[in-house]
Amino acid sequence: MRKATTRRRFMAGAMVGAAVLPFTARFAKAAEFTMKLATGQDPSHPVNKRAQQAADRIKEASGGRLEINIYPANQLGSDTDLISQVRVGAVDAINISSSVLATRVPLAGIVNTGFAFTSYDQVWKAMDGSLGDHIRKDIEKTGAIALSKPWDNGFRQITSSTREIKTPDDLKSFKIRVPAAPILTSLFQALGAGPTPINFNEVYTSLQTKVVEGQENPLPIIATAKIYEVQKYCSLTSHVWDAYWILGNRAAFGKLPSDLQALVSREFGRSADDERSDIAALSQSLRADLAAKGFTFVDVDKEAFRTALGKTSFYKDWRGKFGEEAWKILQSNVGELG
Repeated sequence: MRKATTRRRFMAGAMVGAAVLPFTARFAKAAEFTMKLATGQDPSHPVNKRAQQAADRIKEASGGRLEINIYPANQLGSDTDLISQVRVGAVDAINISSSVLATRVPLAGIVNTGFAFTSYDQVWKAMDGSLGDHIRKDIEKTGAIALSKPWDNGFRQITSSTREIKTPDDLKSFKIRVPAAPILTSLFQALGAGPTPINFNEVYTSLQTKVVEGQENPLPIIATAKIYEVQKYCSLTSHVWDAYWILGNRAAFGKLPSDLQALVSREFGRSADDERSDIAALSQSLRADLAAKGFTFVDVDKEAFRTALGKTSFYKDWRGKFGEEAWKILQSNVGELG
């Protein structure tokens, strides 16, 4: 009797479950449109946190019609791979720094001109204005489009495991990792260092195994990628400011109805503002946090580095490569260079 009762209860439960499943499935409809957004940064980096918030708001505001899935930490390929993937449509959108984007859109690298920007007031006046517009037009020639205004990668600082970088002379023969960005290679070559282009997903290992002595990145990257674990010194050179661009594949974005296109642009623009505030705050607070972990900070005379760079052909060479129109726009925002 007990076994029969148990069996009846089991069968009754199974019938209830079978009845419930189709009912709940009606309220779990798949999104009408889905997009993949790939990034190179750690999930804890503000660029990924704010991108996820934008994706969540887009899904809610669209009533579930559009779902954007984010793949951080180079899950879908190295930074240089991602540029190719978004151009051919293998991924729908990427987050990429100007320094790496410059390998395919050379003009994007103009923001990495050594010691050009000295403040965020200059940065956002330029990037939300004439310089950002000029770069965006070149991006669109490649089959990709900017989904929002630029985000903030931050001012880049030099780290080292072997020596304090206090003056330009300290860079002589210094083996430093740089991204695959021609202008950063050129900058450090001009200052006498030995730059080695290495994709970001290999940076930690290359520092750990002493393939290079140092690297350069904004403080939020140094913190989230735990670069402080394999480096000892950080020189606050702010030698270059770098942007993040959220780029979409033109064809994939074009398949979205106009209301969803506007929604994507609006919400990623909102997250751009939030991320900019995050990076500015972190750039201040992280110095104390990293110092507590044993990281030694070195304050430098930035003007001495800029003067040393000005004695080389760096500014003249890059003026020629970017062209007079772009260089004029840059200088209208930052002042005379070279």
